[in-house]
Amino acid sequence: MHPDFMVVGLGNPGPRYAETRHNIGFMVVDKLAEQWNIQRWRQVHQAMVARHRFRDSCVLLVKPLTYMNNSGEAVAGLLNSLELPLDRLCVVYDDIHLANATLRIRRKGSDGGHKGMLSLIEHLGSQDFPRVRVGIGFPPEDRIHYVLSPFEESERFAIDEVIATAADAVCVLIEQGVDAAMNLFNRKPDHEALPPENTQSETSDGGSGDPA
Repeated sequence: MHPDFMVVGLGNPGPRYAETRHNIGFMVVDKLAEQWNIQRWRQVHQAMVARHRFRDSCVLLVKPLTYMNNSGEAVAGLLNSLELPLDRLCVVYDDIHLANATLRIRRKGSDGGHKGMLSLIEHLGSQDFPRVRVGIGFPPEDRIHYVLSPFEESERFAIDEVIATAADAVCVLIEQGVDAAMNLFNRKPDHEALPPENTQSETSDGGSGDPA
């Protein structure tokens, strides 16, 4: 059963980061695995992967183990080994430029200051691949501390809801395409996180294995 679609959740490996805002991509992939009753994961190309037959597609769920800033290494290695085109890739990740617990699906786009996405674009040599952006709200002060902190208890209900909705959106994207998913799930939120989205990447905060 050769995968013909790849869903990547961005995040950082290990229990230290498991419940942090930056790991919401992992949480969405885990929700899909739960819905599909996936029990078996294995390590391939610096990532944890699991296969599942969904409708007419064989989907490969992917959680990179390279830490956020090097996500592209794992994803490019897998994509190349499977010989999949970029339109058969969907990346799910956190976005501080969207209001908390909101969703945006895009066919393509810049990294928007997200270093995991920057790594993917650099290693894939293109920004033309679908993505599901999950809003975590703009940090009140220190960005790194904020994205590497767990959600507040008061946020959990809304976050659990948007994780489930994001998983549903991925399913629609796989089965019906990006346009259908955008039409169904790109609803205008009550408010947008501020400041406005920056299309330029931020500089690195540290070494090659940075989690933020």
